[in-house]
Amino acid sequence: MHHVNLRLSLWILLLLSAVFWFSFAYLAGIDLSKASKFFGLLPKVVTADLVVVALFAKWLWRWKLFRGWLVPFPDLNGTWLGEIRSDRVDEKTGKRLPAIPAMLTIRQTIFHVSCVMQTDEMRSDSYCEGFQIDKDRQVKRLAYSYVSAPRLSLQERSARHDGTAVFDVIESTEHKLKGRYWTERRTTGEMEFRLDSETIREELPHDFIPHPMTGERQDC
Repeated sequence: MHHVNLRLSLWILLLLSAVFWFSFAYLAGIDLSKASKFFGLLPKVVTADLVVVALFAKWLWRWKLFRGWLVPFPDLNGTWLGEIRSDRVDEKTGKRLPAIPAMLTIRQTIFHVSCVMQTDEMRSDSYCEGFQIDKDRQVKRLAYSYVSAPRLSLQERSARHDGTAVFDVIESTEHKLKGRYWTERRTTGEMEFRLDSETIREELPHDFIPHPMTGERQDC
């Protein structure tokens, strides 16, 4: 996980501590020239610092005000709808398989990100995630490894397998994720998703488009 700017965060925390210290002293009419009075405010200052850190970790990091200079990674929380295009070829027709409608949900905090992808036939859960952010090279990516598990009724012909997905994060015009994946089954493919809602869905919508190759083995 690409964390916040640690050095800058420490400087900001020190500045806030000084502000809290002098503010508490001023409101209480305390003379900070006396060591006992000065250090007597330490518990209050630490408590105020912890409240600010907790608020930042819970909500404030998502504010655009902090994006880029303090928080280097994008906020991807929400439900993303799109499709998967596998490189597999239908043996009967000799053509590539139709696009597979899919839903990607991303739950993100300042310390961690998890990704769950679902289609009408399978669910994949991430287990190793991270951002690659490099402004100078114009790189902004989310990458993760996952385990994919088809529905129980399909497991006889489609076993669990691992894979890796890499997405380019596009925020300039619309919230979009474009990427590729590859699996231990030696299959690859491309994916594209658009942000549908900041609410994280636990299940596919009732009107979600079914898998186009129901009855075929799925490799994504």
